Amino acid sequence: MVNFKEDKDLMPLNHSCAHVMAQAVKHLYPDAKFWVGPVVEEGFYYDMDLGDKVLTESDIEAISKEMKKIIKDGKRIVRHELTRQEALDMFKDDPYKIDLINNMDEDTNISCYTQGDYTDLCRGPHVESVKECKFFKLIKFSGAYWKGDANNKMLQRVYGVCFRTEEDLNAHLTELEEAKERDHRKIGKDLGLFMVSDLIGKGMPLYLPNGYVLWRTLQNYITDKEIKYGYKHVHTPDVGTKQLYLTSGHWDHYKENMFPAMEVDGETYVLRPMNCPHHMVIYGNDIHSYKELPLRIAEIANDFRYEAAGACKGLERVRAMTQNDSHIFCRPEQVEEEFKSVVNLIMEVYKDFNVDVNKFQFRLSLRDKFSKTNKYYDDDEMWDKAENALRNVLKDMNLDFFEAKDEAAFYGPKLDVLVKPAVGPAVTIPTVQLDFLLPKNFELSYIDEDGQKKTPVVIHRAILGSIDRFMAFLLEETKGNLPTWVAPVQVKVLPVNNEYHLEYAKEIQQLLLDNNIRVELDDRDEKLGYKLRETQIKKIPYTLVIGDKERDAKTISYRRFSSQDTTTVSKEEFVELLLNEIKNKGNK
Repeated sequence: MVNFKEDKDLMPLNHSCAHVMAQAVKHLYPDAKFWVGPVVEEGFYYDMDLGDKVLTESDIEAISKEMKKIIKDGKRIVRHELTRQEALDMFKDDPYKIDLINNMDEDTNISCYTQGDYTDLCRGPHVESVKECKFFKLIKFSGAYWKGDANNKMLQRVYGVCFRTEEDLNAHLTELEEAKERDHRKIGKDLGLFMVSDLIGKGMPLYLPNGYVLWRTLQNYITDKEIKYGYKHVHTPDVGTKQLYLTSGHWDHYKENMFPAMEVDGETYVLRPMNCPHHMVIYGNDIHSYKELPLRIAEIANDFRYEAAGACKGLERVRAMTQNDSHIFCRPEQVEEEFKSVVNLIMEVYKDFNVDVNKFQFRLSLRDKFSKTNKYYDDDEMWDKAENALRNVLKDMNLDFFEAKDEAAFYGPKLDVLVKPAVGPAVTIPTVQLDFLLPKNFELSYIDEDGQKKTPVVIHRAILGSIDRFMAFLLEETKGNLPTWVAPVQVKVLPVNNEYHLEYAKEIQQLLLDNNIRVELDDRDEKLGYKLRETQIKKIPYTLVIGDKERDAKTISYRRFSSQDTTTVSKEEFVELLLNEIKNKGNK
């Protein structure tokens, strides 16, 4: 999906279309006043004060109609430079523009743009004429507090998109509809997987019974997979002392993303935002020989990070998450082999979820050595060593990667694996990070073959990322039609008539439970057609219909999700079919 903010052609086009929308609103509501109308990733929006007016769908249609008139008139968009006083005089009756002007730096160049009878304070850029904004669509509207502050007045916000051609616009609108169908928040609600509650807190998802089954399935899957790769799993507290994060360096580089500190018994604690400091302490609990390395410590760990309330989104952007995390302590000469092993694990895992790994993009995320933000630990020699090591490994593996400055962690470079979802731009889920700093900060060591103390290298890696975000990704990839091996309910058993068929249906249910198959029996006094439709809505992989024929012959008749075909087999055949599908994850 296009990023309007970064597209050099669509950004000024959408900026101009925002002004056309404001002009149309001004025609329809002469007393309207405007706050800001920026281009964002999803298109453009404008915040406007319409007094007591609350926009409706019919109002949006009227605004669109007026916009088309303005565009057809084809006025040029003209830029004017203003002094601060000229700007204050021009917008003296608009408190929102006066606020903007008064908050500008003294040396800011102030400009405005005029198109016909409408002038707006704006730095630009814009297209030459409003007629270029012909192919637009206003897509949604909502309330928005001025400056995002709930103590301020509620304004009206209208979102839109604009393209160069009708074909591009229609393609984008189709993609938006597809995205709505794939929105994990909608799917999660429809399937009864998770919920959020303001009483609990924003960004704090609550997993309902079926959602927790899915969550636990993902946890068990990745834990078992890691054990096969030689990982040792640990469990550590959800809090740590401030001193822990001062030692790691996170306090200086990451504290704005942490929850506020807590004072307990004269000591300062914080909810942990990451797990590496805890794992460093675990490694440092013992003396290690070079023969023990690599030591792979893994954890399914709860982490807490501050996200702005407006940024929280379902399971995708949360304040409380569960990370599939690990730290590999190794000798420098083992880095390449361990790095390759992590990449192979990533490929294996995503193939199990039927993700096309051939579409992966590999980004080598580096520091910006000229950054003035103190974002990175200041040690040029360490950074050069780490970046070159990671770059050489990627080249040796023949991975097609690209480099991105100013994307590294504060302690070292990383490989970000960008996964292409069904809809939208690629997203980063797995990451692998190389770290020479934290083992140094925690004074970690191992005894080498010469009896000398050496500092290990640490590889940070996350395969699923957070289980929460991965679940959101999986729901959107599959539209909630989860593979049988992952589905919270794998089989639904429907007796045609409880009086005659319930006893055999219970027998089938127990047989499946005995084989560790997730099964539910629907013995409600409802019509069979109603119950069949519900299994389709809930996207249950297998539905069993138990009637006279099945009871008398001791067989099973099943339907696959989204299929009208019914297949009848023996109980033993069905169990074998299902167990093979679960074991092979639907790949055979």
